[in-house]
Order: sequence, then C-alpha cells, then structure tokens
Amino acid sequence: MKFTATQIAGILEGEIEGNPEIAVDKLAKIEEGEKGSLTFLANPKYTSYIYTTKASITIVNKDFVPDQDLDTTLIKVDDAYQSFSKLLEYYNQVKNNKTGIESPVFMAESASYGKDFYLGAFSYLGNNVTIGNNVKIYPNVYVGDNVTIGDDVVVFAGAKIYSESIIGKDCVIHSGAIIGADGFGFTPNEEGAYKKVPQTGNVILEDSVDVGAGTTIDRATLGSTILRKGVKLDNQIQIAHNVEIGEHTAIAAQTGIAGSTKIGKNCLIGGQVGIVGHIVIGDRVRIQAQSGIGRNVKDDEVLQGSPALNYGDYNKSYVHFKNLPKLVNRINELEKEKNEH
Repeated sequence: MKFTATQIAGILEGEIEGNPEIAVDKLAKIEEGEKGSLTFLANPKYTSYIYTTKASITIVNKDFVPDQDLDTTLIKVDDAYQSFSKLLEYYNQVKNNKTGIESPVFMAESASYGKDFYLGAFSYLGNNVTIGNNVKIYPNVYVGDNVTIGDDVVVFAGAKIYSESIIGKDCVIHSGAIIGADGFGFTPNEEGAYKKVPQTGNVILEDSVDVGAGTTIDRATLGSTILRKGVKLDNQIQIAHNVEIGEHTAIAAQTGIAGSTKIGKNCLIGGQVGIVGHIVIGDRVRIQAQSGIGRNVKDDEVLQGSPALNYGDYNKSYVHFKNLPKLVNRINELEKEKNEH
C-alpha cells in the first residue's frame, strides 16, 4: 500500500517541505533509504545520512534546518521518533485490518463474535466461545470451549488457547503461544511412579497483555494463573500454574517461573532467569539476565547471579571471584614462607 507525503503529514500533524505528492510503500533506516521508502531522523549522530539518503520521505524534528541540499521530502514534527512510532502503529493497524471468515474453519454453533471479526482458515472455535469486537484470529488457531476474548485482540497463526481461558481487551498473542495447557502437577505413589494431579483452573490475561511467540502459560491447578494489565512477555517463556504477575511487568526470553510464585508490578526480568515456586517478588524489582531466584524478594531490589545476590554486592564479589586463583597462589606462598621459618 502506498501513502503520499500529504497523507502522512495528516496522520502526524506535520509540516511538509518538498513534494507533497511523493509516495512511499516501504520503510527503511536512514542510511539504507531508497526511492519509494520512508525513514526518520531523531538521533543527531545520523544527521549526515540525511544528505545522502535515497529515501523519498524523511520525518524530522521541527527544529531541523538543513545546511546542504536534500533529495528527500521532509515532514517536520514535534518529535520525530514518537511520530515514526505512531506511523508504525498506524501501518500495522491498516495491514492487519482484515475482516471476514475464511474457509475452511470450524466454529461451534454456540460460539459468538462481534463486529469486524476476522477468522483465518483452518482455525477452530469451540463451544460457548465468546469473542468481542475487532478481533483478528489468524489461520490455524485453536480456541477451546468456554473461552472469552475481549475487544481488539490479535491472535497470530498457530497459537492455542485452551478451554476456560479469559483474554482481556487489546491483547496480542503471537504464533506458537499456548495459553492454558496443564500445569506440571504430579504426585509420586508408593512404587515411585507419578500420578497426574488434575488441573482444573484457568488462565486470565487482563487488558493489554502481550504474549511472545512460543511462550507457554499453564492453567492453574485450582483458581487462576493471572497476568495483570499491561504485562509484556517475550518469546519462549514458561509461566507455571497459579503464577500471578503484576501490572506492567516485562519479562525477557527464556525465563522460567515455577508454580504459585507471585510477582509484583513494574518489574523488569532479564532473559534466561529462573524463578523457583511459592515465593513472592515485590514491586519494581530488577533481575539481571541468567539470574536464579530462590527466595522472596523485597520491593525495589536489583539482583544478579545464581543464586542471585544484591546487584551491587554481586559486582563487588565478582572482583574477587575472578582473582581467586591469584589469591589461592598467594596464600600458598605465604604458608610456604611461614613453614620455612
């Protein structure tokens, strides 16, 4: 799809310097811009590229004044970075604004959906599924019985939403994500074999939750596994049964959270973090990548290491960790000198 400078300026409430009718149909970095592409300049480090870019349109801040001739049409805005982000969001909305039901699909007679609904081919909607307005479900998605999906949700191809799950408004569930699989609940018998504990709860995603590709969120044994408003999950994360994650917490890829752990709001958790079950992590906690958390964590703590230490203590300790061979040698030398005397 093509957009003219006039259309883009209208979306961004910007001012045009150059050809208002020039059109673009792709996006590019400013140093890689070519004819027909749109780019932006927000970081002063990249200013030199605006004089060599082949991009047809460049979004810049209003205070930008070129000191050389330009081959690109400018759209001047208050904040080039924010405006470019706004344009990306608008572009995605237009690109993903599909409606209608493709064929073949299976939809139970008791399933219902709102206006502007899109259902991709080979998808399955079970009994008593309730879907809100402007929901987009891409091909090969499974939605189990009694699932509720709120307005403006996007479920990308191949995702699976098990029965009884509740998905709030404005959520995004990426390909390969699995919502509501059984929690890892087994009990050993006298013979040492394991018997499955029925997982009878569900998963609740509140509004504006993003779930990355390949991420798994297990249903509760009893009650609910809950992700509060605004939680953001990266790809390939494991959330176990009965976990609760507070509002606006963000978690990076390959993190695993064991059962019944409670995580507070506005936390940042790095990649490959391991968190044991049945603990409480406070609000605004920062956990560095590859840390192992095996205890309760107070509000505002910053942790690193495995088992995790206070971030400052870890960095001080690391100075000694890496010098341990030298320290051992020095101790051995001192003992040798002592014995000689």
